[in-house]
Amino acid sequence: MDQACDVFGEMSKPELVSWNAMIAGFAQNGLVDKAFKLFEEIPRRDFVSWNAMIAGFAQNGLVDEALKLFKEMPRQDVVSWNTMIAGYSQNGLVDEALKLFKEMPQRDMISWNAMISGFAQNGLVDEALKLFDEMPRRDVISWNAMISGLAHNGLVDEALKLFYEMPKQTNISWNALISGFLQNGLVDEAWNLFKEMPQRTTVSWNAMISGLAQNGLVDEALDLFKEMSDKDIASWTSMVAGFLENGLVNEALKLFNEIPQKDVVLWNALIAGLTQNGLVDEALTLFKKMPRQSVISWTVMISGFLQNGHFGEAMKLFKEMPERDVIAWNVMVAGCAQNGLVNEALTLFQEMPRRTMVSWTLMITVFAQNGFLDEALKLFKEMPQKTMASWNSMIAGFAKNGLIDEALKIFQEMPRQNMVSWNAMISGFAENGLVNEAQKMFMVMPRRNTVSWNAMITGFSENGDSEDALKLFKQMQLTGAKLDSEMFARILPVCANLAALQQGMEIHEKIIRSGFQSDVIVANALIDMYAKCGNIQMSFELFDKMQRRDVVSWTAMIAGYAMHGYGEEALKLFEKMKHSGTRPDHVTMLCVLSACSHAGLVDEGYQYFNQMNQYYHISPTMEHYRCIVDLLGRSGRLDEARDFIEKMPVEPDAAVWSCLLGACRVHNNLELGECVAERLLGLDPKSDVPYVLLSNIYAAAGRWGDFEKVRKTMKDRGVRKTTGCSWIEVNKQVHAFLSGYQSQLLVEI
Repeated sequence: MDQACDVFGEMSKPELVSWNAMIAGFAQNGLVDKAFKLFEEIPRRDFVSWNAMIAGFAQNGLVDEALKLFKEMPRQDVVSWNTMIAGYSQNGLVDEALKLFKEMPQRDMISWNAMISGFAQNGLVDEALKLFDEMPRRDVISWNAMISGLAHNGLVDEALKLFYEMPKQTNISWNALISGFLQNGLVDEAWNLFKEMPQRTTVSWNAMISGLAQNGLVDEALDLFKEMSDKDIASWTSMVAGFLENGLVNEALKLFNEIPQKDVVLWNALIAGLTQNGLVDEALTLFKKMPRQSVISWTVMISGFLQNGHFGEAMKLFKEMPERDVIAWNVMVAGCAQNGLVNEALTLFQEMPRRTMVSWTLMITVFAQNGFLDEALKLFKEMPQKTMASWNSMIAGFAKNGLIDEALKIFQEMPRQNMVSWNAMISGFAENGLVNEAQKMFMVMPRRNTVSWNAMITGFSENGDSEDALKLFKQMQLTGAKLDSEMFARILPVCANLAALQQGMEIHEKIIRSGFQSDVIVANALIDMYAKCGNIQMSFELFDKMQRRDVVSWTAMIAGYAMHGYGEEALKLFEKMKHSGTRPDHVTMLCVLSACSHAGLVDEGYQYFNQMNQYYHISPTMEHYRCIVDLLGRSGRLDEARDFIEKMPVEPDAAVWSCLLGACRVHNNLELGECVAERLLGLDPKSDVPYVLLSNIYAAAGRWGDFEKVRKTMKDRGVRKTTGCSWIEVNKQVHAFLSGYQSQLLVEI
């Protein structure tokens, strides 16, 4: 933009087309105030001038200003109306867009296409399809808009059906569908379509490269990149971004240095990628080296600081910005939310020279996420116009804070709901333990996408109903719904919970066929599933083949070794993890302590426990304390375990005392067992654990009178022993065995 300003400034008498180009340029770069200043200075305005300024306001989220200018026009043409419709839709105000669409004195094809895109962009697929069917005539843009809309909302089968119904497909049609498949994790389908294309453009290649990298297939993306004969700057940028998304920073830097001509978009992509990988100092050095920094460059760097918790540095850079656009302000508000700085976010929101619908929605989200629901609701009611996103933010906020009735009330008050609204309610019910209500909502929703299925399956699983989760997964497959990496990552723990190894192996085969075996999250879930289902060798083989590992990968493998009693192997792997540069988290340390406990390595366990805060700045949780008690208890050092509990800096919970009581039972320490049982009954009188363990201690000591006394007390207080349950998988059928009962078929796949 700087060069354009220089050229424009040198012109003695700029033509109208130059004025219009500068207005559009400023607006596209987020400099809407400069655009408007130029608009006011223009000696003569035509339709293009007015429409460019209206579009500039709308593109930057300033819909009220756009509407004001629209009404001030001496006369509106059809482009003016279309620009306002698109502007409303882009900002989530789809009802306002529809009102304008109906009021238009004359509609052209672009009007219909803008409204269809508007519905689809806001998740209102049925409304988009209805309008598409009502069109008096369709052009290729109409078809492409509908295909993109379906794919964007996860309805890829319907997008594919529409694609083949087209009278004639263009390259844009092919590219839209390829991008849609990749956005939904359907790599094989995208590959097949890419190979079928009668003619591939650079956009097609770039879409495939970017999509492969986003799905974790960075090697395949690189192969395709090397195969490209005609690369543009977007191709290089896609590959650099792909490396960074997959944590391959050195490869990204190497490729960046090979690029003959770098534009500001490429620099911004590299800075963003470095900050996403935690390399903030390196990103700042690169930012300072940029030949020219755009407003977006400043915003990207500020966002990087905020993502890594450096609020002070972000604020300093924000204040140093030569020019701030509304996006920079919104990024700062969002950053406050990420760091729990509610007051700072509100101050920024109040200081904003201009607010967009995104600004209002962000501030509502900040309040809701941090439990300030009254403030969120007050701001929601004050909004000049409510968007789909603002309604959905309120639903999610109420649900997250356990106010599910209020969330449902907001849902029912919405002028119209999209799939995000339905999915938010399903997740909200499930997260609050209301699985039946979530299931009812799931059954009546007009359309389901992969997110809907994921939400319901997760709801069953996290509420302890693995059987129904597995049944729903089978039902999902029968409907033909596509499986993505998130679904695989969610269903594998269900197999692990049920010890359903055969079914887990079949899902593993589906993962390989779908091309998700390289996805780190999916690979981590596979490692965990095989370990919990008893096949530790397969877990290690998968772990060993991983090209990239994160902290979860190492932790899953350490946990697998620990649960199978391979304590020394677990500790060796932990040492390798440290040497790899991967920093352990609190879960890793829990698994390490568990490994020490199972292997009887008391001194090592103490050593690792003391290192947590000293080396890794991890404060021990109750679970870590429990592991040390278990470690000492298994080794028979019961008095030491009791002393450890009594010296804990936090009040021990029932689980910690239960752990010691269990050790008393194993080592037949009657005297300590009685003391611990008394403490435990004071904490949790309705739990069956202290009664059962203490009665077993009495039985082992031959004190049958005391045994009967404990059991009678248990009965008098209405405490019932929890029924033991085991699972076994036979011929793809999972059976549950309850103590004292015959087996029951739970699920069959």
